[in-house]
Amino acid sequence: MKLKKITLLSGDGIGPEVSKEGEKLLTVIETQFDYKFEIIKKDFGGVAIDKYGIPLPEDTLNNCKKSDAVLLAAIGGTKYDNLPREKRPESGLLGLRSGLNAFSNLRPVMLFDPLLDSSTLKKEVLQGTDLIVIRELTGGLYFGKPKGIETRNGEKVGFNTMIYSESEIKRIAKVAFEIARKRKKKVTSVDKANVLDVSQLWRDVVIEVSKDYKDVNLEHLYIDNAAMQLIKNPKQFDVILAENLFGDILSDEGAMLTGSIGMLPSASMGDGSLPSIYEPVHGSAPDIAGKNLANPIAMILSIAMMFKYSFNDERIYDLILKSVKTILNEGYRTKDIYQDGCKSAGTIEMGDLICNKIAALSNQYV
Repeated sequence: MKLKKITLLSGDGIGPEVSKEGEKLLTVIETQFDYKFEIIKKDFGGVAIDKYGIPLPEDTLNNCKKSDAVLLAAIGGTKYDNLPREKRPESGLLGLRSGLNAFSNLRPVMLFDPLLDSSTLKKEVLQGTDLIVIRELTGGLYFGKPKGIETRNGEKVGFNTMIYSESEIKRIAKVAFEIARKRKKKVTSVDKANVLDVSQLWRDVVIEVSKDYKDVNLEHLYIDNAAMQLIKNPKQFDVILAENLFGDILSDEGAMLTGSIGMLPSASMGDGSLPSIYEPVHGSAPDIAGKNLANPIAMILSIAMMFKYSFNDERIYDLILKSVKTILNEGYRTKDIYQDGCKSAGTIEMGDLICNKIAALSNQYV
């Protein structure tokens, strides 16, 4: 029996709803395979602010550190927008990533053929796209110092610092090259080296790291061109390597290639000494919270990534992906990906359909 301890951070908005579907999936895995999950639920984000006045309580972070993996659903909401920045849910997210040393964010852009018409891009542009964004997660503008807002010469001035050390760039570059070796052996490194000194260092270090991966093709694109190319011809990409801010923007752009940000999972990982974080890319969507409208597929695919990267179980990963594909092929859609002629499914219904399919297909993966 494989015993796994998972800290679940349901968070805010639609977070608790998609978390329930994730728990449902884990229960099915327990009944079909040799797994036992201890799920520990902790407050994080807005719900933690409401209870404790801070987004990341020490008890929550300590429990995360003792887990085999962390599942995070969604955080935030407009009610917290007027809080001091350090008290907002997003600051808790930065603290969680830093606390778990999760410096590498993996965001695969998964295109399912039944959803090719859901994107605003032409089907012929999208078909065959298979890429992953490797985003550095604990450096750059989001963490750099000095930062703040102060008064200079009688007016307010805001400032942030984009800063990277050689070692920070090396470790994320190695992640990108290692993953590329298992894919199509191509890394596209994104920077703004024609303007930013920090980007020039980024490019220099990535080139140096590439010398240990002569079997992987390396190319460089400026961030503005990369954003354009991702829409113009997404099939040209395999692994996109980017610093924190650029990766954040490109991965959300990539999400829309899939037809909905509700379809995109992610993994935030470190060097293996601490657990990884698995979360859907979508936000808390408070406008649809509690209405059974949220798409749980990104959460379900994030759990699939947990099995692949934290539990080293490719067969469960493949089973979950196959089950999602099958349900989509059968025509079921949540509101965000609905098309005329499809079968409408709410959050709970979509979770049930996928879980039932996992149970039905599980004997092929024993």
